[in-house]
Order: sequence, then structure tokens, then C-alpha cells
Amino acid sequence: MMFNRLSDHAAELAKTAATLPGPSSLKINARSVEFPDGVCASFAIAGYPREVGAGWLEPLTGYPGHLDVSLHIEPVPPLVAAQRLRRQLARLESASTSGRTPDFATDAAADDAAELAASLARGHGRLFRVGLYLTVHAADSEELEAEVQHVKALAASLLLDAHPATFRAMQGWTTTLPFGADALKTRRTFDTSALAAAFPFASPDLRARLAETPVLYGLNVYSSGVVLWDRFAHDNYNSVTIARSGAGKSYFTKLEVLRLLFHQVEVCVVDPEDEYRRLSGAVGGTILGLGAPGVCFNPFDLPDSAEGDDALDRRAMFLQTLVGTMLGEPLNAATKAVLDKAVIATYAAHGITSDRRTWKRPAPLLADLATMLEATDAPEASQLAARLAPYVSGSYRSLFSGPTTTRPDGHLIVFSLRDLPEETRPVGMLLALDAIWRRVSNPADRRRRLVVVDEAWTLMRENEGARFLYRLAKSARKHWTGLAVVTQDAADLLGSDLGKAVVANAGTQILLRQAPQAIDEIADAFSLTEGERLFLLSAGQGEGLVCGGAGDRAAFSAVASASEHALATTDPAEWEADQP
Repeated sequence: MMFNRLSDHAAELAKTAATLPGPSSLKINARSVEFPDGVCASFAIAGYPREVGAGWLEPLTGYPGHLDVSLHIEPVPPLVAAQRLRRQLARLESASTSGRTPDFATDAAADDAAELAASLARGHGRLFRVGLYLTVHAADSEELEAEVQHVKALAASLLLDAHPATFRAMQGWTTTLPFGADALKTRRTFDTSALAAAFPFASPDLRARLAETPVLYGLNVYSSGVVLWDRFAHDNYNSVTIARSGAGKSYFTKLEVLRLLFHQVEVCVVDPEDEYRRLSGAVGGTILGLGAPGVCFNPFDLPDSAEGDDALDRRAMFLQTLVGTMLGEPLNAATKAVLDKAVIATYAAHGITSDRRTWKRPAPLLADLATMLEATDAPEASQLAARLAPYVSGSYRSLFSGPTTTRPDGHLIVFSLRDLPEETRPVGMLLALDAIWRRVSNPADRRRRLVVVDEAWTLMRENEGARFLYRLAKSARKHWTGLAVVTQDAADLLGSDLGKAVVANAGTQILLRQAPQAIDEIADAFSLTEGERLFLLSAGQGEGLVCGGAGDRAAFSAVASASEHALATTDPAEWEADQP
């Protein structure tokens, strides 16, 4: 039987029909539908296994051939569901007690119905009428027959009973189209947990724990499953990302940052190469370009919110560390005493005391401290003032020459270190890390936070940066904070005590493409199989492994929308093309 959509004698009808989507003609057989460029056959699933696990439809949705999988869901009103369950339970119990020989299938069905009725009565779930339908496509009838056998064997392995849509081939095909219309109406009652397990938003080889902040990492490389990960659902919120240059580690990290912002997670980024400026500008974040012209960061600033009654004393102790970093050597006891006295006096000269009400007054500058030291009679004070001259009136003064130009506040805070010269990089890095630690450890402002240290090898070269990474890796979880370490130098990370501590305290490990020279060390540190080694050596850009607990591993490929890609890419050619 042939149906043609076009009419030879109706020119207007032909013109209208030509603009409609769909085949120009089709032939409906008993069990198949033929198109001008192919043929298809449909099946309705009439039998299901007694128990299913998460992602049990993954083999069907990941079938390598052209297979359409359609799931139609209709909620059952609670009152109707309760009445039907009572009748079903009564029938099953009656059949179980009246039989002379035991019927184990009936007994199991009665137990399931009783458990389902109890769950429904407590409001722990609902019932749904669900129809699952498959449509197999092929180029011709012979190929279709082979594909049908493969799909039926696959369904049988999942304990699914697939019935062909005999004499309803047209209805079967339209049922699997995205129209939302179920023309076959071969349905089965599912409860909430069984229906949730049927959704294909899971990777079969990843048993990830998900809570309130799941993030799309990408698609499973070996199937069409979605790889979701929630770092805050694990015992440890830290992560480490290791990849060779150009493998897409910064791209992947930016995608996670962008998607965590949707979950109201506050993110602080230490950005050595100024790669996060475009992302920060797009989402209304705060960018602090330390070392850039006109950018000042005053180390004497006191917190706007309460960080404790000892905030002034903590600032005085931090300034001792800062001055020691400026001088390039630790301070001796006598110099510390003189400096501490001068810092307190400098604050007092600007009306700032231990009284919290005075902390909102304008803070002094480094030049004010140098003036106070010059006015002090102790010889250590004059020597200290002379050695601080490059940061007060010399070539290093730009970062400390005025009040803070941009306060480190907001949902995304980026400390860009690219413009810092090598001579002042340790000092600027210490200021950025101190500002981050003050936000993280503030007990008056507890919330989910993520601290991203991109190109972490640059921090590990500095003493203060290494100490910060070690302290945050050990104690971030206690402050509801995750540390994301991103590096391309696997040898330095895995060959030092600091790197081992970071890896040991990372609940999430991301491994992207690796260099052949580093793969042996990576494989030993993360217990990779031979197949995983080969995958990491040949992985494409953005492809990698996500590793969690025992057995929680999946190969994924990062995916992004066009707008996300524009914000995450680090390709200079794409950046240049976007310039007006």
C-alpha cells in the first residue's frame, strides 16, 4: 500500500507540501515502513526484569546502529494508584493462599505489591504508566533483518520482551518520533525509583554520588551516556587535573567553574596567565589584575564583615610575613618586635584600634608604615625603612601606592598574576593567597566555595605558594571548600611531598592526554590499567578519565555549548577572530 504526499494536479498543494518535513512517500508493510532512502521496524517492550539498576537502558541508547528509543510517561493519580494496588494485592494474596502447590512467582509479586503500597502510603514515591518503544532503521530490508536480530538479542540480554508492531508499523514509527504521542499504548506500571533508573542520564561504568551541585563533565567516550560529577557529594571536595600542554585542562576547568556558578558556588581563581578574564567579565565576576597599571592592593585593609575580634592582630602578624617576603629573608626577633610595634602605631595614627567600630576607617598604606619606622629610634627600624624603600618610593611601588582599587568580593574572584614582574611575583602571590584564605576561613560566612589554582607548578616554585597549597589541601574540607589544582608538570607534582599530599587529599582526579615521558609515573600513581594508559596517550583534546573512589572511573569527552566555548577557549586564533 503506497501513500504519496504530493498531488499531480494540485500545484498549490504540491508547493505547500514541499515545505513540510518528512519523506516524500512511504510504503507500509505488516512489520516495516519503507522510505525512499531506507526502511524501519518498530517494537514495543511488553516484559521487564523484576529489578533494574541505574542506567539500565544504556545498552539500548548506546547501540552503535540507528536505533530510536522512545519512553512515554504518564503519571497515575495517587488515589487511582492506591485503589489499583489494593485490588492487585488482594488478587495476588488470594491466588497465593488458594493454590495447593506453592507459586513462587505469585508470592514474589505479592511481596512487591505490598512494599509498593507501603511506599505510596508514606509518600515516598508515585506510580507511572510507562511505554518503552524501539524503532530500528536500515538502508534496505536485508540489513534491517540483521539489525532487528541484533536489537532483539540485546533486549533479551536485558530481560526485555520486545514484541514487533505487527500491522501497526505506522503507529510504531510515529510513536518513536518526538511528537509525544503514544499510538501503541503498550504500557507497564513503574514506581519512582524504577522510572528514575530508566533515564539515560548515567554512565554505566561510573557510580558517581550526586547531591545538590552536579556538574556535566561531558559524554562517555564509549557510549552515549552523560558523565555527571558532584565534587561536594564526596568525602573530600578537592580535585587534581593533570595533562600535557594543549590537552584542554584549562578549558575543562573553566567549564566546571561556569557550571558551578549556576549552583551558587563561590569560586576564587589564581590565574597566572590571565586566561579567566573573559569568563569573569561575562558572568559579572571580579578581576584583580595584580601588577597592571593603576591596580593597587593595600595589605593594611581590614575586613568589612566580622572575622573575629583579633582581626587587627592577625593583620599585624601577616604584615610581618609580607615584609619578610619583600626582603627575601625571615625577620629576626628584634626586627619582628620593632615592626609589630610600628604596625600597631601606624593603625592607631589613622584612628584604627582593636575596637571593631574603627575598622571601617580608611586603612593606612605601606608608605605610612615606612614613615613610622623612620620616626622610631631603634636602629632596626631605620634599616627596615631603608630596605622597604623600593616598595614605597622605588620601582616596585605601583602595587602599594594607594588604597585598594578593587575589593576581592563577589561570586567569582580572579587574581590575575600575569602582569606581576618576577621580582614582585612572590609578594603579589602572597597577597592573593592571603585574601583567598581570609574568605575561606571566615566563620561568619560559611558557604560552598571552590579555589582554583591554574598552572599550579608556578605556585609550587614559591615557598608561600607551596605552603598555601599544602594548608588548603589539608583543611579545605573543614571550611566547606574544594581545592582544584590544575597542572601540566606531573613530575614535579608526583615527585614532591607537597604534590603527594595534594593528590592524596583529592577526592576527584582528572587525567587528560599525557606525554609518553610521564605516562609510567602517572600509571603507577593512579593505578591505571593498560587500556587506560593507551587511552590517555591517544586521547583527543578535551578527552580524559575522571577517577573517584574504588571503581568510579569513566572516560569522557568534554562538551560545551557555543557560548560556553567562546568563554572557555584559550586558542589565540579564536580570540583574535572574536575581536571587533
